[in-house]
Formats: sequence, C-alpha cells, structure tokens
Amino acid sequence: MTLTITSPAFLDNGESPMRYTCDSEDISPALEWSGLPEGNKSVILIVDDPDAPDPAAPKMTWVHWVLYNIPPDALELPEGARPKDLPEGTEEGLNDWIRTGYGGPCPPIGRHRYFHKFYALDVVLPDLGRPTKGELEKAMVGHILSEAELVGTYQRSR
Repeated sequence: MTLTITSPAFLDNGESPMRYTCDSEDISPALEWSGLPEGNKSVILIVDDPDAPDPAAPKMTWVHWVLYNIPPDALELPEGARPKDLPEGTEEGLNDWIRTGYGGPCPPIGRHRYFHKFYALDVVLPDLGRPTKGELEKAMVGHILSEAELVGTYQRSR
C-alpha cells in the first residue's frame, strides 16, 4: 500500500478554494491520509510554497504550516484545525510568520503552488520546542519510512 494524502477541498495540483487563504477565512483545509507503512511511529506535515515571492522568479520557499509527532493512528486533520483539534501528542513548529499554526496562501503575484508534504517516520521525535522547517528536516534524517505530497494552487484575483 502506498502512502497518500488527499483533501476533500481540492484535487492534487488543483486550485485551493479561497476560504483557505488570506483573502477569506484563512483556515486550514481538511486533510486525510492512508497507507502508513509498517513500523510507522509518527507523522510529519509541512506545508510550503516554493514559488515565493514570484513564480516567474522564485527566491525562497515560504513555510505555511509545520506539525510533527502526529500519532500513526490519526487518519485526518479537520478543516480549520486549531491546537485543540490536533490529534493528541501532535506538536507544532514555526511557520515563516514566526508563529505556530496554519497560515494560508497569500501570494503577492502570480499562481503559486502549495505543497502539503507528509512523512511517515520510524520514531517519535523528542520535543523540539517550536522547530522551524529546517530544524525539523534535520531531526527527520534517517527516519523517513515513506512520504507523500498533495499540491494545491492559488492566485489572487485583483
């Protein structure tokens, strides 16, 4: 069985609805996954945008959401997930707004891609405080059993 991540809100490589962006409610979309491998002890979710600030001339990857130590018996995150809605044991890292939690798409120009990267690990990571994406990626090295991604796109209408 292959690890997959999906959302009832949009198809892979499809447009993310406005309600999940800074132009509307700025809430996280519901996410669902299946196919966690044998030996999986925890799951990581990183949502980022490699097209910042301009898809025609990207200069950085903007991080929108960082979650780690999601328990392997969890199979979804609800729409609009807040800390109290996260599966027990889930830890939050810092996004590029230097805060925890979801920050929706808010592209300054052009159509951006938002990668929902999902990793199954063979360990529960130690409490890393509020790690950045880079710190979390370093902690994951050598522990990734499987990975999947879901891409949504968004372009602001002006």
